[in-house]
Amino acid sequence: MTDKQEKSSDNEMTFFEHIDALRPHLVRGFSALFIIMIVAFVAKKFIIDMVLMGPQSPDFPTNRWLCELSHRLFGDDTLCINHIKLNMVNTALGGQFNLHMQVSMVTGVVLAVPYLLWEIWRFVAPALTSYERYKSRMFVFYVSVCFFCGLLFGYFLIVPLSINFFAGYQASADITNMIDVRSYLTTVLTVSVACAAVFQLPLLIYYLTQMGIVTAAFLRKYRRHAIILLTIVSAVITPPDLFSLVLVILPLYSLYELSIFLARHVERKKAREEAANGYPVDVPQEDLEE
Repeated sequence: MTDKQEKSSDNEMTFFEHIDALRPHLVRGFSALFIIMIVAFVAKKFIIDMVLMGPQSPDFPTNRWLCELSHRLFGDDTLCINHIKLNMVNTALGGQFNLHMQVSMVTGVVLAVPYLLWEIWRFVAPALTSYERYKSRMFVFYVSVCFFCGLLFGYFLIVPLSINFFAGYQASADITNMIDVRSYLTTVLTVSVACAAVFQLPLLIYYLTQMGIVTAAFLRKYRRHAIILLTIVSAVITPPDLFSLVLVILPLYSLYELSIFLARHVERKKAREEAANGYPVDVPQEDLEE
């Protein structure tokens, strides 16, 4: 056994040593999460009344912008949404308290995402090589940026459109909508967090390309299939009207094109490194051209 192998063997940690190393990261992560949850619980007026209830108000920025756009383009209220503020009800004795707790927990998790990712990276980093640590040093930043961009996209665009459609939809004129506040807030939170997850697509493609699982040529080949899939996804998460569909599918398709760009960038970089080291280059010529 060589000295290098002996050193590797000596430095190999047991399962319980890994657990012991993980413990301080878990403690710090859950402590940060708990503190943010307490702050969110105390700040219920801002979080619930202003942030979560905002999209159903006529004064919400998206609602005002669409109404102004409608007046400029059509001279009427065709695109005006959520112009009547909803009256919501609570039907459970402890419903409002439970809802308050749920909102505080979700808010804590969402706002703690960057720090939780940072603790995860700090735990994994010692097992990486210097080159791997260098390549992944911006991991937390990029994931957090994509996460919050998706969150804002869902909150400011998809949520108001969804509220406008579902609150105004009638299967029968004899049925009166009495909107449960839990149903409303669950919709706002679920749609926003789902969009935050969808916006991780470029990063997912980037790392899959790094591992050689996905290529830019593969993504270009199935571009039309991706457009159909994105259209279906957009139709599911948005009201069934053409305007809302276009507003959502354009950003999602832009994410797909960004994924192709990132995949091509990774392949070019890997090709240049392989060429510099004398390895064969297995990348299409058009992807090598700047």
